[in-house]
Amino acid sequence: MPSRASSTHLVLIPSYNTGRLLLETVRAARAQWHPVWVVIDGSTDGSAEPLQAVAAADPGLRVIVLSRNQGKGAAVLHGVREALAAGYTHVLTMDADGQHPAALIPTFMQQSIARPEVMVLGRPVFDASAPLLRVRGRRISNAWTNLETLGAGIGDSLYGFRVYPARELVAVMNRQRWMRRFDFDTELVVRLAWRGVKPININAPVKYLRADEGGISHFRYGRDNVLLTWMHTRLVLEFALRLPALIARRLLGMRPFQR
Repeated sequence: MPSRASSTHLVLIPSYNTGRLLLETVRAARAQWHPVWVVIDGSTDGSAEPLQAVAAADPGLRVIVLSRNQGKGAAVLHGVREALAAGYTHVLTMDADGQHPAALIPTFMQQSIARPEVMVLGRPVFDASAPLLRVRGRRISNAWTNLETLGAGIGDSLYGFRVYPARELVAVMNRQRWMRRFDFDTELVVRLAWRGVKPININAPVKYLRADEGGISHFRYGRDNVLLTWMHTRLVLEFALRLPALIARRLLGMRPFQR
């Protein structure tokens, strides 16, 4: 099937040491959409070179290589800034490790094109490959997100397969020194909700690949759970300060408070 082409919406894939799965993920995305951009976040595994060779013969693929690893949020921010400069208005982010369903890219993009003011969020549908500890931890994070947004309707705060309005994303991240690593996905949707960007949730499968399938995870339970705890602590404290304005605007049917 030929890929859909767009002058406003692009697929953005941040990647750090994803190995052979990167090329497979990019090919799957390119089969569905044009253009696809990849931000290589200081990878040291040699995965950038074969992708650059493919991009040299594919005008629908662009590879951006960062000199050092900065974190997922920083890589996405770099790509979105360049997308805005090139005239794009929305980006669909997806992981480079084969977990996200490339076949659903057109569905998510169509929703965003129909309603460009919203964020289109994937709501993960897990199979037996999902680690139970990760699934339970996700429920806790989602409960905090629901509190911090006064039940704004965010179906899942961690699933990175989603479409963002690019200007809103940059506006939020430019005001924060955080949100540059694993805390990116959750904090961004909370702050976008505070700005009045409404979510649309679409069910999407997620697959955790085994090591023999090439599966690679950079999630570290200790380090990243500390990062998430610190993130939710900051958000709850700020939420308490915003609460009167959030309640007032909810009651009056106005846009939520934005700084």
